[in-house]
Amino acid sequence: MPPEVLPPRAVTAIVDSEGFDPKGMERPAPQLLTYYILGALLSGPFIFLSLPILWFRYQTLRYRFEESGLRMQVGLLFRKETITAYRRIQDIHLTSNVIQRWLGIASISIQTASGSAMPEIIIEGVSEPEKLRDWLYARLRGARTGSPGSVPSNSLAAIDGSPSESDPSEITRLLTDIRDNLAAMANRDHRGES
Repeated sequence: MPPEVLPPRAVTAIVDSEGFDPKGMERPAPQLLTYYILGALLSGPFIFLSLPILWFRYQTLRYRFEESGLRMQVGLLFRKETITAYRRIQDIHLTSNVIQRWLGIASISIQTASGSAMPEIIIEGVSEPEKLRDWLYARLRGARTGSPGSVPSNSLAAIDGSPSESDPSEITRLLTDIRDNLAAMANRDHRGES
């Protein structure tokens, strides 16, 4: 008998019920510093410039997962602080190259509807990327349905705001309204052409 394959939304509900909470994760995993050092070594003679920059980046990189959104701070001389509300998140991408997989870390890119092709926030040095991604999806659905942290039973309703399948009378009413409006528009057009 083949193993049961759960849709990504169901996996999120299981992860949330297991109690994963990234609120204690304010700093990236220590393996990120090793990754930065390896990257600086590959820069050849520019190691004296790239190593201090990457070291300061690692030391100042902070994440905070709040009730309404995600906050990222980085920088010593030029501090950058980015705050993104969960309801603005459009896409969540998990990436890891060969070295990151060897070190046991990954990066999570979060894109919003800001119109930029670049991600709004890149969470680097995540040691449990799948759990964090699923937690973010659950917060995203909760923010769109109005109850943060809740995972609705009908994931389609949580994603696009459509009525749930358990309320067929609402769906029937909406379809009837659409049909009546289209018929009225067709009648107006037909009378205008005569």
